[in-house]
Amino acid sequence: MADLIAFSEVAHYFDDFEHTAWRLESRRGYAGDRQSAEYQQFLRGEPSDEDLTDPYYVARREQASAGKRFERVRIVDDPPTEGQLYLLHRAQFNISAGEDIRNLHRSDAVRLGLPDSDFWLFDSRTLVTFRFDAEDHILGVQVSEDPEEVVRACQIRDAAWHYAIRHAQFKAQVLSRV
Repeated sequence: MADLIAFSEVAHYFDDFEHTAWRLESRRGYAGDRQSAEYQQFLRGEPSDEDLTDPYYVARREQASAGKRFERVRIVDDPPTEGQLYLLHRAQFNISAGEDIRNLHRSDAVRLGLPDSDFWLFDSRTLVTFRFDAEDHILGVQVSEDPEEVVRACQIRDAAWHYAIRHAQFKAQVLSRV
């Protein structure tokens, strides 16, 4: 198993990728989200605004304009956890910056044999896998360009993307039942 490194050490991949940056999000919640003021506002039902001039969103819009794809599939429980509902809410900001976010019911992910791990896949060449502690804090990431690991991640991406539901449709379904 490769050594863990800080996520900040792989941040350059978000600028350097040529075609696609793809993420699988499988956790039921993230400690970083729960610690944010916006998360607390969300739980209280208060509206929140996002600064879409933030460099992260500016970079995503520029990449989308250049034809680069930024995509995610989020695995969601039934019923969704608070953390998953928060991500359904937050997706609007990423989508407005050019990301394509889709969701997949956990039961479908299990049926497809998808892993309970989070990763980024850049240009179908570089795999960045997150490692978390029991409280959902990021411990670090592992980077691999091993062909077997990358091909497996590509298979996971293809299966997840094929069965995932576009964000707006999924959110409408979920909120109609909550």
